[in-house]
Amino acid sequence: MKKYFTLLLFQLLFSSNYIFAQNVDMAQGLRSSGKIYVVVGVLCIIFIGLVAYLINLDIKLNKLKKEFDTKSH
Repeated sequence: MKKYFTLLLFQLLFSSNYIFAQNVDMAQGLRSSGKIYVVVGVLCIIFIGLVAYLINLDIKLNKLKKEFDTKSH
């Protein structure tokens, strides 16, 4: 089983250059017009929003957990 996993890993590593080396016209067009920065900016804002939401949710859950632990004891 380990032999097959190693073989699959090598195949994925060597084939990834072929897969990712393709020229994408849409990305070239966005890059040449400067709109790629807008796309990257929007993605960053979405990612930062998700991280902030998860941190806020974690804080609230920890407060509820402490409150539950103090009431149950």
